[in-house]
Amino acid sequence: MTTTTPDSALLTRRYGSDGDPAPWSADELERRLRALATSRYHDRHPFNQRMHRGRLTPAELRTWVANRFYYQCNIPVKDALILSKLPLPAQRRSWLRRIQDHDGHTDGDGGIERWLQLGEAVGLRRAELLDQRHLLPGVRLAVDGYVNFCRNAGVLEAVASSLTELCAPSIMLTRLETFPVHYPWIKSAGLSYFRGRVPQGRRDGGEALGWVRDWARTTEQQEQALAALSFKCDVLWSLLDSVQGAAGRQDHRGA
Repeated sequence: MTTTTPDSALLTRRYGSDGDPAPWSADELERRLRALATSRYHDRHPFNQRMHRGRLTPAELRTWVANRFYYQCNIPVKDALILSKLPLPAQRRSWLRRIQDHDGHTDGDGGIERWLQLGEAVGLRRAELLDQRHLLPGVRLAVDGYVNFCRNAGVLEAVASSLTELCAPSIMLTRLETFPVHYPWIKSAGLSYFRGRVPQGRRDGGEALGWVRDWARTTEQQEQALAALSFKCDVLWSLLDSVQGAAGRQDHRGA
């Protein structure tokens, strides 16, 4: 997986009278974080664009669902690692909701369960998802890289990497609008994961953004935050690169 840095335009600064780069205001940092997320989010990836235009075959959708499941399973893992870095009880209590959102409060509840239901709706058996038989090496590498980033990074970078949540509600709404039109064979109940992530993404993105605004005060901290978000965008993009490559090989064999 290749990690890129934020576009140079997002790193431009004014300089103080001493010749040193001046930190951005919190509002300017937010503007740059949002610009980065918007320009690099994986809704722009060709695979997602084909998905939202109804161009995917059932086999391609199943490949995506099966591989994205590995990411879904690791979301509470990376969130547990971030939670362990948070210094205040109130912050830890708040971040704990993210783990509960995916693992559920009880068996049969939560985002992982709802993704399993999506898998069944597209024609996969639960066992196929749970035993990872369809997992692509590139997807494993991308997701494991993200988990290790959250394990090893400081709290600012780990939280900043989650700011792709700022864009998540939009892509979920797009899927809720386009799937019934283009993939009517997927039962509506299978789309419950997308419905749940709209309010969760708004809540989580806003919370993490507020913390990053407060914590990133120096030029170094602000650039770390941008680089962390850039890395997360690379993770999501690389995941889709692997899925798209597998779909292309399937098409070639079919021809």
